[in-house]
Amino acid sequence: MDRNQIIGIVLILAMLVGYQLLVPKPAPEKQAAQKTQTTKPTTGSGVATTNNKAERGPAEQTLDSAAAKAQFGDFATVATGETRDIVVENKDIKVTFTTQGGRVKEVILKNYKTYEQKPLVLVDDESSKTLLELPTNRGKVDVHKLYFQTTAQSGTVSGQPQQIVFRAEVAPGQSVEQVYTVPAEGYVLDYDLKLNGLANTVTNDNIRFFWEDKMRQYENDLSNNRRAATIDYLTADENFEKLTEGESNQEVTVEEPVQWFTIKHKYFLAGFVAKNSPMPKADFKALVDPADSSVVKTAVANVMLPMADVKAGKGQYKFYYGPNDFQLLGNVAPEFDQNVYLGYSILKPINKYFFVPVFNLLEKFISNYGLLIIALVVFVKLVLTPLTYKSYVSMAKMRVLGPEINEIKERVGDDMAKQQSEQMKLYQEVGVSPLNGCIPVLATMPILFALFMLFPNLIELRQKPFLWASDLSTYDAFITFPTIPFIGGHLSLFTVLMTASSIAYAYYNNQTTPTQPGPVNMKALSYIFPLMFMFVLNSYPAGLTFYYFVSNVVTITQQQLIRRFVDEDKIKAVLDENRRKNAAGQGKKPGGFQALLQKQLASAEEARKQAEEAQRKAKQKK
Repeated sequence: MDRNQIIGIVLILAMLVGYQLLVPKPAPEKQAAQKTQTTKPTTGSGVATTNNKAERGPAEQTLDSAAAKAQFGDFATVATGETRDIVVENKDIKVTFTTQGGRVKEVILKNYKTYEQKPLVLVDDESSKTLLELPTNRGKVDVHKLYFQTTAQSGTVSGQPQQIVFRAEVAPGQSVEQVYTVPAEGYVLDYDLKLNGLANTVTNDNIRFFWEDKMRQYENDLSNNRRAATIDYLTADENFEKLTEGESNQEVTVEEPVQWFTIKHKYFLAGFVAKNSPMPKADFKALVDPADSSVVKTAVANVMLPMADVKAGKGQYKFYYGPNDFQLLGNVAPEFDQNVYLGYSILKPINKYFFVPVFNLLEKFISNYGLLIIALVVFVKLVLTPLTYKSYVSMAKMRVLGPEINEIKERVGDDMAKQQSEQMKLYQEVGVSPLNGCIPVLATMPILFALFMLFPNLIELRQKPFLWASDLSTYDAFITFPTIPFIGGHLSLFTVLMTASSIAYAYYNNQTTPTQPGPVNMKALSYIFPLMFMFVLNSYPAGLTFYYFVSNVVTITQQQLIRRFVDEDKIKAVLDENRRKNAAGQGKKPGGFQALLQKQLASAEEARKQAEEAQRKAKQKK
């Protein structure tokens, strides 16, 4: 390489270095878009001061015009912008909205706490993700990624409902508008979706609304929380459905239109309701990760909103963020109160039309929920007193007939069919129906089962203390220990008291009830069943086991009082008089089920005699 070549190379390198050092770099495009906007504090009567720190959002990465156009098409003009939070609250709920997406960012239920006494955050950016996809001529656009403008300010709603209007101006005369209405009280947010001047930009395909919620744990029992957490929904023909409750993954595709759906915790709901046309299609999932104890379940709702409604200005919906309280849900939407499980169809009317109204009536006068449960027991027992009295009188009649029944047993031996036949004859002679003692007991069974379904779902008992129980809606862990099969890691004292009172009632009842014939010793079972139920109910709400305990105590007391008014000598005189009248043909013939039973026993007795006669003749022939 000669001298001229070396000089040329050195000059070229010098020019390159000088260009890099001397020529200034161009300023970054849209630098202003990376800054956050703050709102000047405002004060006024009934309006809270704006919190600048709360309203600041993180700096957003900007897109250059080509990338925005490629990703958002005609909506590229609102693909970048400023993030600002607007916090609006009433006496029940605190809602944080964000201009990024014009959506609900966070919801706090002000009147409730978690089991750890922390604020109850029902949804937030970490746990809840949403998409709202518009079908356009250039592909799908997620509205929740666009940037909206609003004149709304943070504050407290007082008097009249407050509207928060978010508008994304796509082009002159073309915009996406979302309007939320926060009430002065309550948990229902009205939501309107409007597409102004975009009829030629969007297609006629339906709008996709996607909601994923990693459900937080608000109660102390994670396993119980997972069993209760689910997705409920109502179809257009008002069939209430739900994903199967439990600790396994569930998934369903609903081909028929859906009026509303809720992401249901044990005691709280986050729901979406269509005011006009139902959602034409929906997919729901409830997913469980046993290894992740920080999440109860992951609920996924993927629904379609009818584009025709939105284009016609009828894109009107509701969000419900609040407690799963039967008294509040009836006015939200048709059948919305079915989110509160009141038991099987045969038991639901008992809870809906009797126990819930009575419970809420007593709430007005009694603030202590332990005392309220005692009052509820007393009220129910007073209503059932006629049946209880009738049952006791029936048992007294059976005790009076005890010597004659024992005589029948000695006479016929171990032939059970003949024993029953002879006993029915005796009952007919003295005018006694054995069913009179069973019917009152059977009548009280639906009440016990109805309460078994109701108490675990009553939010009124949540975090209400009584005696040693800090929360009547869950078990009272009086003693804790390492997990034991069938028991768990605790012992509920209310369950122990319930078991002890059940055994005491069985003992008392067995002293006044004659032994019934049959292969099963019912008296022995009356002691075994309470012990079995102790294992089952150990993890049930303390309010339920306390109710059963008080019910047993009141029942024993009630029967002791009734016993003072029942004279068995008079009963025996009445039975003897009935026997005399029946023998003279003046007695009343049995009817209904008793007559049918007597007829069946007579037929069985006749068949037995014929079989014995056939056997006797067969032996004679031999």
